[in-house]
Parts: sequence; structure tokens; C-alpha cells
Amino acid sequence: RHIVVPVDLRAIGGSALTADITVPKRAMGADGEYGHAPPVIPITYVPARNMLLLSLAVGLAEVVGASEVHIGVNQLDYSGYPDCRAEFIQAFERAAVLGTKVGVETGKGVRIMSPLVRMSKTEIIRAGAALGVDYSLTVSCYDPAGDGASVRACGQCESCSLRREGFRQAGVADPTRYVSASERE
Repeated sequence: RHIVVPVDLRAIGGSALTADITVPKRAMGADGEYGHAPPVIPITYVPARNMLLLSLAVGLAEVVGASEVHIGVNQLDYSGYPDCRAEFIQAFERAAVLGTKVGVETGKGVRIMSPLVRMSKTEIIRAGAALGVDYSLTVSCYDPAGDGASVRACGQCESCSLRREGFRQAGVADPTRYVSASERE
């Protein structure tokens, strides 16, 4: 079954993705490469997002009797978000054992599966391509234009930078629809 649990993180704010804060753009260098992220947690970090979403998922898993919850976090090619690290996932899984009925009664709890956590974007793209993922149906952009079927990626935020580089290194054509240079001007 498919259920929707409305969660509006704009009520918390604190991020360029949930508040009226400009999403930082990264200039492409003359060599066609994007610079690396600074060693600080960027303004695009959404406070406790994965903690909140995993809490909801573990609650549902407990109700329906599921033994696993899967999350697609990645700690190698990411923006430095603390809730995308393997250490966070392991700690959350332990908290889920301590904080749920199934965990207390069985000592096991719901397992948190994060199969992408130690993969590079290149490895993720190659694995998806091998599985037949239609990447034209996906958007990674922090500041997309349009909505629904007409959404286009900005092509300049850090997420777009990481995505483009992942496709380039994987040798897979990037089907992402980006905003044109003339539209950005």
C-alpha cells in the first residue's frame, strides 16, 4: 500500500531548501570542472531531515511488521550533511531498537538499510544504469525551475554539479533537463 504523510519542513526553516534563502550556485571553471564543496555544512542542509523521515518510516515499518527501512543517503559525493553519514545511520538504527516496541520486545528492531552510503555518484549512476533506471525521470537539483513534468534543473547548484560529474565519470549520458544559459541571464 502507498500512504502519504504530509511533512512540511518549511515550518522549521533554517535551510535554503526550506526557507526564503538563496540557494548557492557554483561557477564552472575554465576546464569544465566544478569546484569542491567547502569543508563546512552548507546552507542547503535541512535540519534533522533524515532523522525526521526515518522516524516516520520506522514507525510505519513497526505498524506493518516490516523488518527493514531503506534510505538512499550517500556520504562520499555529498554536500557534507551530517545525516547522510554511515555513523548517523548506525546510531539511528540503535535508537530505533531502544525506542520502539518491537525493539524492546525482540532486541532487534527495524534495520536501516543504506546501500548507497559508501558508493560514489559514479558508482551509483553505473549501478542504476545497469538496473535500467530511467534517469530522465529523476531530478537532483536544489533550485529547479518549473514543476511536474516540466521541471528543469538549474545546472549550477552543488547537487547539479555532483550529478553532472557523476554522469561524466560513469561514461553515461546525462538526460537531465537543465535550464538554458539564456534563461539564467
